[in-house]
Amino acid sequence: MLSIEITRECPLHCPGCYAYGPEHLGGEVTLRELSDKRGDALVSGVLGLVRRHRPLHVTLVGGEPMLRHRELSRILPQITSRGIHAMVVTSGIIPIPMEWMSLPNFTAAVSIDGLPEHHDVRRHPATYERILENIAGRRVNVHWTITAQMLARAGYLEEYVRFWSARPEVSQIWVSLYSPQRNEQSPERFTAEQRRQVTSELPRLRALYPKLLAGAGYAQALLHPPSSPRQCTFSRLSKNYSADLATHVEPCVFGGDPDCAQCGCSAGAAAHWISEMRLAGPFKAKHVLRGSMWVGSAMARLRRVARPAWLQREQPKERGSGELVQISLGVDKLVQGRDAARQGSR
Repeated sequence: MLSIEITRECPLHCPGCYAYGPEHLGGEVTLRELSDKRGDALVSGVLGLVRRHRPLHVTLVGGEPMLRHRELSRILPQITSRGIHAMVVTSGIIPIPMEWMSLPNFTAAVSIDGLPEHHDVRRHPATYERILENIAGRRVNVHWTITAQMLARAGYLEEYVRFWSARPEVSQIWVSLYSPQRNEQSPERFTAEQRRQVTSELPRLRALYPKLLAGAGYAQALLHPPSSPRQCTFSRLSKNYSADLATHVEPCVFGGDPDCAQCGCSAGAAAHWISEMRLAGPFKAKHVLRGSMWVGSAMARLRRVARPAWLQREQPKERGSGELVQISLGVDKLVQGRDAARQGSR
């Protein structure tokens, strides 16, 4: 899996935004200080990374990636035509081009963090009014990062899910919990009790609103996240680039020094949940992944591809802890397990 911050620019100034934190890229440089690319240089640079890493999934983020919508209109058809799934994660501040809706293997994800009382303050000028205008007639997934402030009012979570489930534009609703950096103290951060409160409520809401992808297994993965990047399936399977298309974001998309014990990342939780699924007897999906990563790491060494710096620093080293690797078998099993789990939870 490949994630690329395609621009350093963003018109929003959201509290707690990890991308613009001083430690996001390791402390030597910040996202706003990078030299990002435009036009042909951005198109060729992104496609070059895709050719190099041969991922199964590409996520294009920012900054605000829709500020480069002209380049994206050239990039996306070339990625999706190769059978690679592409996703653009946007604030919804700019209309999503209607022609993207006909692309195969494409998802538009819109970040909507809470009801207007919170979202419109946190993410202005990407207000509810503007988002609804810019997604009209499209098909999108909603990505919701829940913060501690949203638990102050009874019924808040269900009100949010009910509103977006009723929208014809919305295919699915994904849930993350606010993920802090280590030693961070902020109003968004959850206490242990608040985390239990949210994760106990999500399965009930999933039963009432099928668009919400947050059943019991997923909620448990959010309640008990992996304790370190080495234990995180998503971190191990992904490669992340910043806006100059050369700087790495490590050890995961959050960069910096994430507090993994408090992680609420939707991708990390889903990967962790699926990896623990039993395929046959005691055999779990994670066993397929480990074998696939071992083979992939060997191939990466033959190709002389460097190991991620965070893996080089960590001790002891594990087998299969290589760079972004080809894991077609493992991912196929994960997808099959994911689909089976979704059907079972409906």
